[in-house]
Amino acid sequence: MKYLVSASEMRRYDKNTIEKIGIPACVLMERAALAAVEAVEAHCAGLEGRKSALIMAGMGNNGGDGLAAARLLSEKGYLVEVWCTGNHEKASGQWKQQRAILENYPVEFSERPTMPRYTILVDALFGVGLSREVSGEYGEAVRIFNGLEGWKLALDLPSGIDSDTGKVWGCAVKADRTVTFGFCKKGLMLYPGYGYAGEIVTADIGITERCFLGDMPDIYAYDEEPRALMPKRDSGGNKGTFGKVLLAAGSVNMAGAAVLAARAAYRSGAGMVKVVTAAENRTIVQQAVPEALFGTWEFLSEDMEWADVIAVGPGLGKSEAAAGVLEQVIRQSGKPLLVDADALNLLSGNAPLRSLLAEQAAAGRALVLTPHVGELARLIGRTVAECSNDLPGIGRALAQSFHGVVAAKDARTFICGENHAVCMNLSGNCGMATAGSGDVLAGIIAALLAQGMEAFEAAAVGVYIHGLAGDRVSGEKGAYACMAWDIAEAAGGSFMHIE
Repeated sequence: MKYLVSASEMRRYDKNTIEKIGIPACVLMERAALAAVEAVEAHCAGLEGRKSALIMAGMGNNGGDGLAAARLLSEKGYLVEVWCTGNHEKASGQWKQQRAILENYPVEFSERPTMPRYTILVDALFGVGLSREVSGEYGEAVRIFNGLEGWKLALDLPSGIDSDTGKVWGCAVKADRTVTFGFCKKGLMLYPGYGYAGEIVTADIGITERCFLGDMPDIYAYDEEPRALMPKRDSGGNKGTFGKVLLAAGSVNMAGAAVLAARAAYRSGAGMVKVVTAAENRTIVQQAVPEALFGTWEFLSEDMEWADVIAVGPGLGKSEAAAGVLEQVIRQSGKPLLVDADALNLLSGNAPLRSLLAEQAAAGRALVLTPHVGELARLIGRTVAECSNDLPGIGRALAQSFHGVVAAKDARTFICGENHAVCMNLSGNCGMATAGSGDVLAGIIAALLAQGMEAFEAAAVGVYIHGLAGDRVSGEKGAYACMAWDIAEAAGGSFMHIE
């Protein structure tokens, strides 16, 4: 996994490294500068002639990193120009030390860039923790920097991007690559900040997990091969060994969501899947997913006894009959439960049922909720804007109120639980914003639950695999042509690679 840290966490880990572990600040700055120069050299490999570099440096330690990089680039023969922005009297001690060192090197200092084009442009204006609009001379500097021609490298994160939320503070540097130091910052992975960072590289400068000193980051993400995360399959097993999924899904003559969820569950390793839906959907379901068992609402009680896991909601509708199905699933079973789509909207309007479900989860019933931002807002009684601005915080609050797991879905999905760090999913792409994609996710997570995965892990791995499948489809067909059916099939392809 990879850790995604906030500004306050990064400052704490930096301080621990210097004061508790004993690595001097100047060593960390030198290693940051070396990482920056390594990125520059990799980009410039093969370029002929003398190369030019502009360093836009602020007055803090991020600017100090830029000054140290200027020295190293000068040593390598680059024509280096340093453009300092801000009040020199307020510069940090490390910045002043690096500035004094540069007096001994053939580096030009300027009040504004002297050329319209440079081989390399390095953004070292702001570091982590920016919390105000970029305006005045700083705003002008960012606009000038963006208007110059050349390959742009941001140090730690593009100046103007909030390191915690990805917000643009008025204006921001548009980088081709960002070298972030120690640990990746949350804002680099959140929109719109992610769109400003270009290629993101996390450089080891000596701030490691040792510096946590027991105070772990609040957010992490998967970045390993899926096979390391999947449940092991017994080579001597049978269809019952790998779990039985019941899908309470689909309304009269609306079978698409149930079909997609069923196919995804099978493609994700479930041994048996039964679709319980309106009788009118029999022909469609049995033709589209001939492997699936079929049931109707009048036998729901018996079918729940058969199942290992229940998923309710895809295409269910919001009728009185649908509300009755949801209530039956909650009241008559204690099996692991995934609540999705229409079932979430029904649940948001039924306070007694929410309380009962929370009581069941507190008593040990495995529970996964998969709301998108609008459904999340209805469930927790907040506005969509409030939820969008703090998806991990709102998702965690909902998880705590239900004593379950919440996969809060958006361009970045956050998996939240009562006693877990938050998992931010980094796989997936905009092509997955298509009808039926959420039904596929429900099927994947249900299948993982049926194979014995703990609820939080099943949700986090399910979202990750779902995104990887979407990335495969987008890579093969393009984001415009991505369809939910393709994502379900690609999930199966991903598991082939896992094997």
